[in-house]
Amino acid sequence: MIREVLPVGMLQCNCIILGDEATREAIVIDPGDEIPRIQAVLDQHGLKVQQILLTHAHIDHVAGAARLRRLTGAPIYLNQQDMQLLQMLDMQAGWLGIPTPETVAPDASAEEGLQVGLPHLQGYVLHTPGHTEGSICLHFPEQHLLIAGDTLFAGSIGRTDLPGGDFRKILESLKDKVMQLPDDIAVIPGHGPATTIGTERESNPFLQD
Repeated sequence: MIREVLPVGMLQCNCIILGDEATREAIVIDPGDEIPRIQAVLDQHGLKVQQILLTHAHIDHVAGAARLRRLTGAPIYLNQQDMQLLQMLDMQAGWLGIPTPETVAPDASAEEGLQVGLPHLQGYVLHTPGHTEGSICLHFPEQHLLIAGDTLFAGSIGRTDLPGGDFRKILESLKDKVMQLPDDIAVIPGHGPATTIGTERESNPFLQD
């Protein structure tokens, strides 16, 4: 498996490229900015994008999705519970003092249990509301990998003080779904360094009983 993690944009969102070395197909998760840089990595590996997956609709995760879709033709997946947030990108841009990015409606909703990815790189959607109503994580069982979006970080969890946030819901999502995964699952969060489920179970202050 080809795996590239590119912190992009002013908030350094982790854009993740997962590719199949045999077929040269790929998925791109959270292309929040710096699309030429993302495209350069795709070109470097000779990858053709099959899906664009968005873990939630905050601007730092979605701002480049429309442009990447136009360049690659790949469909965009976003949980429908975050459509209202997507429609507020102008307001979100105002909070950061940046221009409003181009937007397009997603091609499909990333619903709980939806199979995503590639034939030899199959993942499943975990709907994990709390950071936003439509927040999702992506679990790739054979790769022992979880793409956590802004639900879980190394040593912390996603903030819940923005529109759509709910502290009780994020704790429930973590307890009922994320922490049900095995300890050896590698976790790539939406920002910051990678971790594992086991490490967070043992030391994350938000996950202690």
